[in-house]
Amino acid sequence: MEKPRFRAALLHPRYWLTWLLFGLWFLVAQLPYRWQLAMGRGFGRAMLGLANSRRTIAERNLALCFPELSDSERATLLLRNFESSGMALMETGMAWFRSARWLRSHCSFEGLDQLRDIQSQGQGVLLMAMHFTTLEMGAALMGMSITLDGMYRPHKNPVYDYMQRKGRERHTRGGSVYQRKDVRGVLRALQRGRAVWYAPDQDYGIKQGVFAPLFGVPAATVTGTSRFARVGRARVVPYIVTRLDDNSGYRLKVYDPIDEIPSGDELQDAILVNRFIEARIREAPEQYMWVHRRFKTRPEGASNVYEGVRKKKKKRRKVAS
Repeated sequence: MEKPRFRAALLHPRYWLTWLLFGLWFLVAQLPYRWQLAMGRGFGRAMLGLANSRRTIAERNLALCFPELSDSERATLLLRNFESSGMALMETGMAWFRSARWLRSHCSFEGLDQLRDIQSQGQGVLLMAMHFTTLEMGAALMGMSITLDGMYRPHKNPVYDYMQRKGRERHTRGGSVYQRKDVRGVLRALQRGRAVWYAPDQDYGIKQGVFAPLFGVPAATVTGTSRFARVGRARVVPYIVTRLDDNSGYRLKVYDPIDEIPSGDELQDAILVNRFIEARIREAPEQYMWVHRRFKTRPEGASNVYEGVRKKKKKRRKVAS
């Protein structure tokens, strides 16, 4: 995709409110770090009371994945998760609007050397991320550490889309962006020895996936990890960014490559991916994005996990001329 380009059409009056909100977001991002986290926690608590559908989805996900917890323990985890989601809003502003120097000062890094060693050998890297609430912060911190390509789905609001891409790409030098459906482009990048950001932990249906257990629950899991690693001749290298318990910042950790992938068996590869993801979630369950319908695709005959939860209506994406 071409670099984000400002167009006069983005100044149309129907986008003025969006610009105003971005201006406020920028100002909030300049506040002291701990102030922003406190604001985020408050926003998350408010959303817990207002976002009924999202709260119900998270409750059902937690009940499926942590049946060993009592109702009160899951209620506490749910509250902490919504607080984490509120902090994620603040962290997105930090990632998009604060300097690389400021971001680095709030993070410790582990395992970057082995990632750079792999790249120095001309080996493609499928950089496996996960949908934690620290996702935007993690992408920014990794993007300023290595040359990184990414996969992208445009936002329906063209102003938001412009600002989102500017925010995400400002810390990455020499990186490229590919439409999520541009499989060939991603494969070519991997074959050229590039590192491509990829998150396989959402439910995209079973057409391009298999059912693999996640917390003992059959979960539709994309098989793209196997195909990208095999055809792109790439190594699968997971990483995660965790928010520290004392609210002093973050830890970015690059894990050893999962060299068992590709194994030649897509189901076995999907099991390995979900096993790794589950282990990371158990380390910081309150920081995972439980508000997503991770188990919306069900095996034949299985009941709908989210029965009665109102579905969000899909809108056509508009593009400014």
